[in-house]
Amino acid sequence: MSSVRVEAIGTDIQTVPFQEASLDIWDKKYRLKSKIGESIDASIDDTYKRVANALADVETTRELREEWYKSFLWALRRGAIPAGRITSNAGAREHKPATSTINCTVSGTIKDSMNGILDKVHEAGLTLKAGCGIGYEFSTLRPKGAYVSGAGAYTSGPLSFMDIYDKMCFTVSSAGGRRGAQMATFDIGHPDAMEFIRAKREDGRLRQFNCSLLITDEFMQAVEADKDWALAFPITPDEASDVDIDNPEQVLWREWPLLDDYVKREDGLVACKVYKVVPARRMWDMIMSSTYDFAEPGFIMVDRINEMNNNWFCENIRATNPCGEQPLPPYGACLLGSINLTRFIDQPFTDEASFNWEEYRQVVRVFTRMLDNVVEINGLPLGKQRDEIERKRRHGMGFLGLGSTLVLLGMKYGSAESLEFTDKIAREMAVAGWQESLELAREKGPAPVMNETFRVDAAMLRIRPEMADDGYKIGDSVSGSVLHAKYSRYMQQIGEIDPELIEALAEEGGRFTHHTSIAPTGTISLSLANNASNGIEPSFAHHYSRNVIREGKKSKEKVEVFSYELLAYREFVNPVAMPFSEEAHDKLPEAFITSEDVSPQEHVDIQAAAQKWIDSSISKTANVPTDYPYEQFKNIYTYAHSKGLKGCTTFRFNPEAFQGVLVKEDDLANTTYRFVLEDGEVVEVKGNEEIEYDGEVHTAANLFDALKEGYYGKF
Repeated sequence: MSSVRVEAIGTDIQTVPFQEASLDIWDKKYRLKSKIGESIDASIDDTYKRVANALADVETTRELREEWYKSFLWALRRGAIPAGRITSNAGAREHKPATSTINCTVSGTIKDSMNGILDKVHEAGLTLKAGCGIGYEFSTLRPKGAYVSGAGAYTSGPLSFMDIYDKMCFTVSSAGGRRGAQMATFDIGHPDAMEFIRAKREDGRLRQFNCSLLITDEFMQAVEADKDWALAFPITPDEASDVDIDNPEQVLWREWPLLDDYVKREDGLVACKVYKVVPARRMWDMIMSSTYDFAEPGFIMVDRINEMNNNWFCENIRATNPCGEQPLPPYGACLLGSINLTRFIDQPFTDEASFNWEEYRQVVRVFTRMLDNVVEINGLPLGKQRDEIERKRRHGMGFLGLGSTLVLLGMKYGSAESLEFTDKIAREMAVAGWQESLELAREKGPAPVMNETFRVDAAMLRIRPEMADDGYKIGDSVSGSVLHAKYSRYMQQIGEIDPELIEALAEEGGRFTHHTSIAPTGTISLSLANNASNGIEPSFAHHYSRNVIREGKKSKEKVEVFSYELLAYREFVNPVAMPFSEEAHDKLPEAFITSEDVSPQEHVDIQAAAQKWIDSSISKTANVPTDYPYEQFKNIYTYAHSKGLKGCTTFRFNPEAFQGVLVKEDDLANTTYRFVLEDGEVVEVKGNEEIEYDGEVHTAANLFDALKEGYYGKF
């Protein structure tokens, strides 16, 4: 039986009163209401009680249910925050029975046929309707202009089919009024990769997608060496006679998610016909230009993801959830939760400020069991999704409020001491979580994949050559628990800290295959954490505006918010302190920095400090100023690759391209928007000015964005 026990319920530290914006988001997103709109959760604590009860109800006896209800409620009150789908839907089956508690899914592999494409559209619609986000890889579809023998015609290419998924997602209103979220990934070696890079330059196109390139080590090496880069697509057996398989100028051998339909070798690599060859740096410059202007495509370091994947022996990952923190296999699903780090600070803003490590580890252990219980009430709409999550029991525990916590402790985000603190936060979470995984497996049984037997083949020995050194040969049998604990690159790192734990996990198996992931935590940070900084990020600003979708309103609404650390400072130190105050006694301490005060290198360094101990991935955005030099900007991505990150995303405010969710007043005041009226008159307005249009009042920036992107009046 798990060793974690909690005696007391309640809090013993001062809390900062919730701001109006936080309570409003909780009311709109997470508060349980009846179908006629009556509130069932009277308070945030009632929301916690509902969730704790639903997750404790999974336990097998009345005594265990009562005991773990108390422990789960204690953890929720101490900073454990399940992700939005759990908080919204756990214990709500009577009122919304067709919803899921799972945030993250990835589509089954989209096969290169009309049936394959449309089948996955249908499955995606059901998944989005249940409230889940979903990711897809579209580079499995043959390039534009390729001949389709069955139709006797030439294909319009992957991007045209992405438009179908985009319109489907906009049409399907996800559960709880939550707009659908999608991620599109695309291989850097696909012949249509350049079209994918340029796709979102067209106003209103693919706006229901985040777009990311699957970047390989081979491509990065080609960029560094200024070599050519081949764009290629797999060859079917019927097409093999059209090329010289042994000619490297015509055919390359690459990793591919589908093997059965194509020419392949014994080591698992697939023959790919070379369509064109371009200078790698030309592609690189195209990617950088698009990312600089449009913040997309993002980078997914696909080789690093698969190298570090705990399930390396049974998965080839090619897609992620919409925000990128969960790389998942076909039909993969993962539940999320975050721990609010600000809740563990004693004596904030003083020289004696400290972090309560023991209580943090205790919350991690209780929260691990709580998240594991979510698997039993997953509510996923597809049988293959349910099979996948039950077989591996993946979950992604992370943290939020790192930036706010560093301010409370007086540390500068990105400094050497903040990197050390971040490393320890992630390491302590990982070790405590895997210790609990072993205890839960002993009590409840390991994830089923741990007890499965796998056959050693040439592909396995290519990926893990040390297995041959250990005496394994092709045809040998080996258990999932050994492949997971002993040969996972990530678990080998855990073994450096606790080798006895790894030996036990190899022999007995863990309760789950993955434990950690750092999500962006946007609305749960703003609501349930009183606007503590998102995930691993610093605060965007300490007093700013947030654009939110309001039901029935034709454009987004601008809402004033304060950072948690500013609220805390005003509560405990100086009630009138504000950023940029001209009065010396009302100024904020130097630790009160924002995302734009952090250099891109510091953003990457923080992510790298955590990534070592995070077995899935991290959603992080390096915010850069609008006037940040382009040549320096390009270095961010090469630096991220050199630090071993699994992904990299940047954001530069560019009003010509789009209007972000988080907006600084100075950016709006310094941006002029031009509206052309029906009679040809031109009206120029500053972004932060209000305009009456169509019977409603809008900020100029939000109205301009809604009209340009085509979503005006469609919320």
